[in-house]
Amino acid sequence: MISSQKITRIDPFDPPLDSLPERESMEAWVEFHRATLLLKCADLNADQLIVRSCPPSRLSLLGLVRHMATVESWFSDFDAQPRELPYWSPERRDIAFDDLDPATAEADIACYIAAVDRSRAAVIGVGLDERCPCDQCEDPKTLRWVYQHMLEEYARHNGHADLLREAIDGRTGD
Repeated sequence: MISSQKITRIDPFDPPLDSLPERESMEAWVEFHRATLLLKCADLNADQLIVRSCPPSRLSLLGLVRHMATVESWFSDFDAQPRELPYWSPERRDIAFDDLDPATAEADIACYIAAVDRSRAAVIGVGLDERCPCDQCEDPKTLRWVYQHMLEEYARHNGHADLLREAIDGRTGD
């Protein structure tokens, strides 16, 4: 079972203030969404984490966590280190949603948390108008664009997570 005490860094029930400067606001909202995704997984067992929504959808809470572990690379690209895409390949772009195994649920969540930690470290001191130095990017984006994209990505998938969690045990909320 994934403990809610272990996985939240901020209170996902207390959204960021609207009086923050742009950078701090984007950071706070991304952190809010990260905490929200993990909260949707809290106190579920591994078998519950891999429950799929409804056919033909392959969505599950664990699949969303695995997907976001890969998507966090948008931030980590700013550290100019080799990309880590743990649940993606050119041949199987949606592998994060496939091959789910309850035995690896804790490791998958740990992978997500490590990806988030790398992302946080990668953007320290990077200005919002700086472009990704990654040589793997065909069209390097600014950090501002990445924050905006990630806010959209998390918001969409946290909506999915809301529905998945409610179907599993009736729990609703942020």
